[in-house]
Amino acid sequence: MDSIADTSPCLLARIAGALYLINIVAGAFAIGIVPAMLVVSGDAAATANNIQTHELLYRLSLVAHVVVTVTNVPLALIFYELFKVVNRRLALLDAFLILVATAVEAGGLLNEFAPLVLLGSGPYTSALPAAQLQALAYMPHVLSGISYSIYGVFFGFDIICIAYLILRSTFVPRAIGVLMAIDGLAYLVYSFADLLAPGFAAQLVPWIQMPALIGEGSLCLWLLVVGVDAERWAERASAATRMWSTQREALA
Repeated sequence: MDSIADTSPCLLARIAGALYLINIVAGAFAIGIVPAMLVVSGDAAATANNIQTHELLYRLSLVAHVVVTVTNVPLALIFYELFKVVNRRLALLDAFLILVATAVEAGGLLNEFAPLVLLGSGPYTSALPAAQLQALAYMPHVLSGISYSIYGVFFGFDIICIAYLILRSTFVPRAIGVLMAIDGLAYLVYSFADLLAPGFAAQLVPWIQMPALIGEGSLCLWLLVVGVDAERWAERASAATRMWSTQREALA
């Protein structure tokens, strides 16, 4: 932990940018590309056949999704280290939101392995008719959408916290903070809409997803290419250190 805290903020920012890029690419593959190729909406038999025919591709998408959840953990730590100089409590809250959202996301992945079990060659699969097995194998696709909306609520609040910290930071462009705030609101609107009125939420796609591409893409590229303004970060860190020292002395 001490070695992380002593690392240059620019280096931390670039590491975060690299992790964010892996997160975005792996997430696009796992959540967007592969389901669009294999899942046939409303057709359990065709979906089951696609998964069986392209089992390795389906497994690769699940592994990519696992990678997404893994990258979220160091991202939570790095974002805390970068933004605690702005507001330590809010940065800590943001880290908790990322970790809770990631736990929900990782837990939901277990359901997505169910089709491989149901459509496999195990002796227990012969106990059910093929049509029923296909229907059961299609169910995780439906549940994954609900899981996405649940962890989307946590991610939405996480992104709004990050947006506020960026706006207050002075060492990351405020325009990115505005884009991230819009992104966070889009997450919340879609997630609650999907939980309350799925038909309405479906009409919001793909427009409701654009803020994520623009906001998070901008933050990712800025951190990866530019990092942070080290001088301004150091100023905020110095001011935060003085404030924390004053608070400790007041409590002593």
